[in-house]
Amino acid sequence: MRICLIYDCLFPYTVGGAERWYRNLTERLVAEGHEVTYLTLRQWPRGERLDIDPRIRVVVAGPRMALYTGPRRRILPPLVFGAGVLWHLLRHGRDYDIVHTCAFPYFSLLSAALARPLGGYGLVVDWFEVWSRQYWRGYLGGVGGRVGELVQWMCARVPQRAFCFSQLHARRLRELGLRGPITVLRGLYAGSKEAPCPPRARGASPFEQDPTHPAAPSAPGKDQLVGDPPETPAPPRARGASPFVLFAGRLIPEKRVTVGVAAVARAAQRIEGLRGVFYGEGPERDALTAAIAENNAGAFISAPGFGESEQVDADMSRALCVLLPSEREGYGMVVVEASAHATPAVVVAAPDNAAVELVEQGVNGVIASSADPEAIAEAIVRVHEAAMAMRESTAQWFAENSERLSLESSLRTVVDGYTAAARPIK
Repeated sequence: MRICLIYDCLFPYTVGGAERWYRNLTERLVAEGHEVTYLTLRQWPRGERLDIDPRIRVVVAGPRMALYTGPRRRILPPLVFGAGVLWHLLRHGRDYDIVHTCAFPYFSLLSAALARPLGGYGLVVDWFEVWSRQYWRGYLGGVGGRVGELVQWMCARVPQRAFCFSQLHARRLRELGLRGPITVLRGLYAGSKEAPCPPRARGASPFEQDPTHPAAPSAPGKDQLVGDPPETPAPPRARGASPFVLFAGRLIPEKRVTVGVAAVARAAQRIEGLRGVFYGEGPERDALTAAIAENNAGAFISAPGFGESEQVDADMSRALCVLLPSEREGYGMVVVEASAHATPAVVVAAPDNAAVELVEQGVNGVIASSADPEAIAEAIVRVHEAAMAMRESTAQWFAENSERLSLESSLRTVVDGYTAAARPIK
């Protein structure tokens, strides 16, 4: 098949869950003999040789531009990218059997929909997140939030074959009015029996919730994973834990690292020798440093910035738990990575947090009832009191769920679905 993948970011020039997803997908497609064009914004110096499989044709649909202002996406780059996508597909749409785009940053999806009558291609869309009205207003304010919500609604009304990475966002997408099929992809974990995939405490796109997927229902349905699962990896071995809590991720407001610091400080009053390590960089770096000082936690909480993958991986395997206090996650990859090490996770119940779908309460972690530091501290204490029993149940949980959590299962589902997607949805 001739496939055009559209996203305004390209791994490794920007690093995030969506970028890794499209990098893995393009490599899988060319390995199977498909012709792949990757349409993106240029994020590398002009004339530089790209660090990407040479069989993948990269086409630039817009100039190099700063994508962010602080923790938020700028408006101009999506508009420029959308115009570039429209121009490319108006000229070359008939060269493709499938156009596969990320829903965000929206204007590229609308452009693909506008050009489809001329191109005649099937349209496939990845929805890493569907933002709520409340989140839109908080992100862009009253007027901007209403505009953003309207654009998202317009994208959901486009006839398409949709993929989501959580039941939360699949449900929201259906509520927005999408009438076509929605498949929930459960797996983004690229680990193996020999070498579990280490977490990456790096910067990311707004879908950096490393990209991707929750506990699946018992039987596949219209909105669920289909396809044969890959070979079951060997279960992780539960080992004794050191008394420390690990955070690894981009330091953005949605991650609520300052709340995490306060929670670890409170838990340390009940767990002798408890420490906290907060890996990552981002706009909340100063707030994180201030929170450590305000909680008088400098002696037992550290914030070393980005960590080498090997170090973060080793810390994850011996941590008491991984802490993810986020208010918004489209997936929560770090929960899966922790479970692959038999390390429980502590997450927080929140309307926009799909990571809770990855935690079975009391089995592979604990879901705190709120973002109150005391509630999160109580969850950390529960993990500590469960000791080896929860580490063993976490190892068993991962062994039982590793097939549907694997990147391979999602890649196969998408590739197998292209044939159906080539028949336009009315």
